[in-house]
Amino acid sequence: MRLDKFLCDALGATRKEATKIIKSGDVTVNDEVVKSGAIKVTETCVVEWQGREIQKQGPRYIMLYKPDGFVCSHEDGFNHTAFVLLDEVKMEDLHFAGRLDVDTTGLVLITDDGQWSHRITSPKHKCAKTYRVWLADAIGDDYAEKLAQGIELRNEKEATLPASMEIVDASNNELLLTITEGKYHQVKRMFAALGNKVDQLHRERIGNIVLDDALEPGEYRYLTQEEVDSVWS
Repeated sequence: MRLDKFLCDALGATRKEATKIIKSGDVTVNDEVVKSGAIKVTETCVVEWQGREIQKQGPRYIMLYKPDGFVCSHEDGFNHTAFVLLDEVKMEDLHFAGRLDVDTTGLVLITDDGQWSHRITSPKHKCAKTYRVWLADAIGDDYAEKLAQGIELRNEKEATLPASMEIVDASNNELLLTITEGKYHQVKRMFAALGNKVDQLHRERIGNIVLDDALEPGEYRYLTQEEVDSVWS
């Protein structure tokens, strides 16, 4: 593929814009400055623009460590959208594969692959999500049993699906909760139905994809192929 065509695909640029970018001298191929759009680019080539590697756009699969105070939507009249944390082209093509509340932190998956995200979010696939939960009051002795049986939530026709709970630190009212559905404010509502309140909520895992320990709040990385494929297994 020609370099100018590669940049058009990767950056969403017109052929004229790609030519201007190349002639600026800011584009390198395998660490060598290139000023001709006719240069051939293969799959093994490393193309950089202004020191940043550019990859041909295909399906994108991103892991974001969402901080507190950001919403999982393209627009919001009150809070920052988590999309401002990304430095990506064609942002309008991306969507969240499962959202988090504005005050919930942790793992968020972002993609432009609708079938892949449907596999995560569709109730029929029962994709497990694990949350670290800090409660306002002590963890009840009967919580694990009641969560496993299903919780009746207000304005819901059916009880929640069985959820599993593991106490992490009873003195700190800290636990891990794994659910296989995604009702509105579900975790908070489940513990409210048990007579408690969620003080802090953090998602650690979606399916077999675990939030990378190397990421700080607000940082992101692309998923590995193994992580992407795990959604289909």
